[in-house]
Amino acid sequence: MSTAIRLRGLTKSYGEHRAVAGLDLDVELGEVFALLGPNGAGKTTTVEILEGFRDRDGGEVAVLGTDPHGAPLHWRDRIGIVLQSSGGLDLLTPREILRSTARCYRAPRDVDEVLDATGLTEKADDRVVGLSGGQRRRLDVALGIVGRPELLFLDEPTTGFDPQARRDFWGLIRSLAHDGTTILLTTHYLDEAEQLADRVGVIAGGRLLALDTPADLGGRQQEEATVSWEEEGTRRRVRTAEPTAEVARLAARFPGEVPELTVSRPSLEDVYLELIAPHVTDETTEVPA
Repeated sequence: MSTAIRLRGLTKSYGEHRAVAGLDLDVELGEVFALLGPNGAGKTTTVEILEGFRDRDGGEVAVLGTDPHGAPLHWRDRIGIVLQSSGGLDLLTPREILRSTARCYRAPRDVDEVLDATGLTEKADDRVVGLSGGQRRRLDVALGIVGRPELLFLDEPTTGFDPQARRDFWGLIRSLAHDGTTILLTTHYLDEAEQLADRVGVIAGGRLLALDTPADLGGRQQEEATVSWEEEGTRRRVRTAEPTAEVARLAARFPGEVPELTVSRPSLEDVYLELIAPHVTDETTEVPA
């Protein structure tokens, strides 16, 4: 088996609203895959179907070679899930919660190792009710990885993290991926997808709009570059397929450094916003069950 996730013709509707409209997608074993899309695009519904928490209307689904619908307990032992939020644990400590959760798995990670990896060592014996929002989010992540999953679902994992905590978490994800964990990530942070993902898929209206590496999505590398500089008090810009040659011409014109010189291509955010623009309305909200 080389494919961790395989979708063919996945559909799901809520009344008259079609949340997922014939989605085809493969996620390879060992890759970090980022699923991007605006609110109401069908991301949450798709991921919940993959996790076995929601039934589908049609299509074929295989996760680690098994249909999540009615999957046996030993299949659940192979996946980890980081939900957007969790509750009901306020009177326990992170150490207590992780020890209890670890007992549900055949080969869990060491609890102290998980506490350290998620930056919770200093708060390990404090009650959850006293943790900050960011610390609670770290606990959600800790619960998702304590079972040493083969496939990890991360739903907006760094919401509430400060910039340093986000980068620390990225290091954890890279280490998990290095160890062979397949990761499906949903995030609204485009820099997070660019830093972590081997490939990204953009969905809107329940359909896949684009699929590629972060660097090549939407033909980014083939787009013309913009060379920009200051001259005579004016910001000047040239779009060109040969930015090196343009910079050389500018360097020959100016006696020293070219003032405020920049060379840029469309960012992942630029491409993403262009892809989803026709599908975004004020009503793009996902219909709950």
